[in-house]
Amino acid sequence: MTELLASSDDVRPLTALDDGSGPNLLVVHPGGGNATAWDGVTRHLTGDFRVVRINRRIYAPGADIALPHSMAVEAADIIRVAELLDGPVLLVGHSSGAVAALEAALLAPSAFAGLFLYEPPMPTREPIAGAAGVRARAALDAGDPVEAMRIHMRDIVRMPASTVDAMFADQAMRAACSAYATAQIADSEAIDALGVGIDRFANLETPTTLIEGDLSPAHLRERLSDLAATLPNARIATLTGQGHVAHLTAPGALANAIRDMAEQVLHVKHVRSDREYRAG
Repeated sequence: MTELLASSDDVRPLTALDDGSGPNLLVVHPGGGNATAWDGVTRHLTGDFRVVRINRRIYAPGADIALPHSMAVEAADIIRVAELLDGPVLLVGHSSGAVAALEAALLAPSAFAGLFLYEPPMPTREPIAGAAGVRARAALDAGDPVEAMRIHMRDIVRMPASTVDAMFADQAMRAACSAYATAQIADSEAIDALGVGIDRFANLETPTTLIEGDLSPAHLRERLSDLAATLPNARIATLTGQGHVAHLTAPGALANAIRDMAEQVLHVKHVRSDREYRAG
């Protein structure tokens, strides 16, 4: 693995993890972590693809987060990294990273051969954070990042309260969530700042696969359905028995879904299946 270095529009250095060789996959990781969150999926792909995972600026260690954070800034960062890659690029985004990816495609549609978007929490009919985001911000400003993240998981992501309570009973989980609380709350606020509605994507012709888990929160699946109805060249694929974190619970299945999309838009032939990858 090597590290790519690019310069952002505001001259901040941008880094990305660069693994494997072959057709280009550019991955934008979800909130609440960094590019290494997709290590499991990446391992299933680097035998056939060059997998570049951008380090989103607000999730970098010691990041100086300028508020309000903007999805436009993230979109520009993605395009700057994409410019370093030779040949067509399949842009892969997960959760808020998928929102940033979609905004990047709108900004520079010719930069990407296709989009693979795993449950982007777009404010299609209502904000993603709304009043819960205000409460999370208040908790964070009061010096309680654990409570801010509890609100985020329970009232913004809309995980079952019992699941959230079990998560935060674990000391290591509380510490991990606290480390990314400032970035995560800014991330949700940036999505809400886009405004409700997605009509601006109605002419985005880029081939798009929208991925959902059949166990994911209903609002995420509803937002995905709204995107599918708006984007002119989109399809929905469902990961059976999975929720919003298949990159952790079923990385091979998620990798295979990416392979299917790559065959369509990167003109990849005879890409090995996950089973063949493990055997090889």
